[in-house]
Amino acid sequence: MAGFLIDMTFLEKVFAATAVAVFFLPAGAAEPADTRYAALASLTPAELLAERGRAVEFDIDLAASPGYSIELEGERAAVRYRMAFNQIAEGWSWRPQADPAVEDYYRFKSLPLQSVAVERGEYEQEDKIGTPQRMKVSWRYDYFLAFENLYDFYARRADDDAGFSADLPAGLASHLGLRAKARLIEPVIGESTTFWKATHAQPTDFTLKKRYLVGVLDEVDFIDTANGRVVCRILPGSDRCRAP
Repeated sequence: MAGFLIDMTFLEKVFAATAVAVFFLPAGAAEPADTRYAALASLTPAELLAERGRAVEFDIDLAASPGYSIELEGERAAVRYRMAFNQIAEGWSWRPQADPAVEDYYRFKSLPLQSVAVERGEYEQEDKIGTPQRMKVSWRYDYFLAFENLYDFYARRADDDAGFSADLPAGLASHLGLRAKARLIEPVIGESTTFWKATHAQPTDFTLKKRYLVGVLDEVDFIDTANGRVVCRILPGSDRCRAP
């Protein structure tokens, strides 16, 4: 029977335009990334460094993961989470002296965890002379798990399909989640800000804050979101699932 590919990009997450977000979490869901980030950001520098080594776990945002796909073959589901383009292109991740034959230019990889949109009102501006208009003010906070030990799981290779994979019963395809477990390392958290000014054609001041929780990746679990059960687990030394 020919395989049927489910492209997960159509599941792009859309957040309500409100300053108060309500999240409906699946059974057994991990702590939301924004909650943990806020708690860490409230600490003093000394307290923050004391968090090094703390175990954390987060559900991966599959709707924000274009490299995630499920191919159905009869009663089986071939699940793949591609990591080839999950590089963190921030300055603190950039290694300009890297030898591309043996290492990546970007030190850290990432997994998307959560996105929160906040509307912050409007104001009037005349970007086009003689044409006053209302400009919206929108912010979005994107949260990621940043880690540098991807190749503990599989050998570095030029393969766009490289990543995490599993062979699972087809019945799980409609309620499958992915969870990452890690230990925090210095600097524990990080943030970058990008701002786009409103124009006549695009009447929105848009601020994007990327927020990172920095750690060492310990395992990746495929989760049955109907009950929170781990259906298979990937540990260092393997890129494919094995039963827990």
